Amino acid sequence: MLKRVWIRNMMRRFFIGGGLLVGLLIVAPHMVNAEIKYFDLTNPFLRKIPMAVPVFQSLGRNPTEMGQVTPYSDELMAMLEFSGYFKMLDRGSYLHDAQTSGITQNSINFQNWTTVGAELLITGGLRMEGEQLVSELRLFDTFKSKLLIGKRYRGRIEDRREVAKRFCSEVLLVLTGQPGFFDSQLAFVSNGSGHKEIYTCEFDGKNVRQVTKKRSITSFPAWSSTGRHLAYTSFDRGPVQIIIKDLKTMGESRVRYKGVQIAPAWVPNRFQLTATLSRGGDQEIYLLTGKGKMIKRLTNSRGIDVDASWSPDGKKIAFVSKRSGRPQIYIKAIETGRVQRLTFEGNYNTQPCWSPKGNLIAYSSMAQGEINIFVMDIERNDPIQLTFNQGDNEAPSWSPDGSLIAFSTTREGKSRIYVMTAYGTDQRRLMTMPGEQFHPRWSPNIPQ
Repeated sequence: MLKRVWIRNMMRRFFIGGGLLVGLLIVAPHMVNAEIKYFDLTNPFLRKIPMAVPVFQSLGRNPTEMGQVTPYSDELMAMLEFSGYFKMLDRGSYLHDAQTSGITQNSINFQNWTTVGAELLITGGLRMEGEQLVSELRLFDTFKSKLLIGKRYRGRIEDRREVAKRFCSEVLLVLTGQPGFFDSQLAFVSNGSGHKEIYTCEFDGKNVRQVTKKRSITSFPAWSSTGRHLAYTSFDRGPVQIIIKDLKTMGESRVRYKGVQIAPAWVPNRFQLTATLSRGGDQEIYLLTGKGKMIKRLTNSRGIDVDASWSPDGKKIAFVSKRSGRPQIYIKAIETGRVQRLTFEGNYNTQPCWSPKGNLIAYSSMAQGEINIFVMDIERNDPIQLTFNQGDNEAPSWSPDGSLIAFSTTREGKSRIYVMTAYGTDQRRLMTMPGEQFHPRWSPNIPQ
């Protein structure tokens, strides 16, 4: 058995709400700099790895702990299942007593887990220390009988979900090399209140919050790179205006130009954004400061240019133009001004969204009366259709790690927000709310 050590210089402190959360890393010595390859993220036929997450143990055996073990383990398991990387095994199949079996490397009978098909195992132990809940969470490779990562967290009971998200990020980091999307949110439009308003939710549709109360039409939400600012359009004062909202102070600024103002899109890692304005009569894309002041015009054609999406390096934009007669997607290099047409199949291609890695663009395309979502490899220019024969599917938006795509769909009749993998698999509804929901936009990871 490998000897476990505490790497105290890896200790991290996080303030969540008013509570202090402390994580200590537990690793095998030879694995500190090891690069583990459990997933080939470029494989569209990615195999889901069977994982077991038994109910966590109450280490102090007091009623408060025992009331937390099941919801805590259930929530963490649901988060990891949402990622699409894992097949969660039914707890009824376990050869394991959750409250008496071992949870540390030396006390686990790994053969019990490989027998039921578990390739990965997460164990957890909870202990109350005063008003704080201490969580010990570990990830094991069962076939190698190896500890992959372990963390100890300390925080309030109400911080439990944040702790679970933090550990899930650690799990994906060690298995894929990326932390995932557990600290991200989605902004979207819903008319459930009788008006189109902007709402946000966490990555899995939980904790929905209403951001605007304009009692008007609001649309086109767009996150800044830091997640602090949200831009959107509103008719609350008559003609449509772009509003830039500071989500920390809740202060607002407005773009004050006459004519059409739509489709804000933030420049990566800058306090700047693009928007489609009709200052010269024609709708073109302009670059603005984060307060809505003019910097320069980016497009200039006889056809309408709208709906910019920035490449991750901030050097190019994808946008929709009617310069060829029908809406098609183009790419423009900001420094050189060179424009190239991206889409050639179909007569109505809109809503481009650049992937976080910069190699793909997701977009909506209309054909035979239906709108579906496609992904285009920028180098190969070969479109791949992800949705088929299930109502209209539009407004794709990438998760911050590029593994999932959120979109709106009418496959249930009313428009709902769905998510799917980057390859179109595992399509499922994100949440159910009154009215209809549409135009989702995924945020960057925003640690709490």
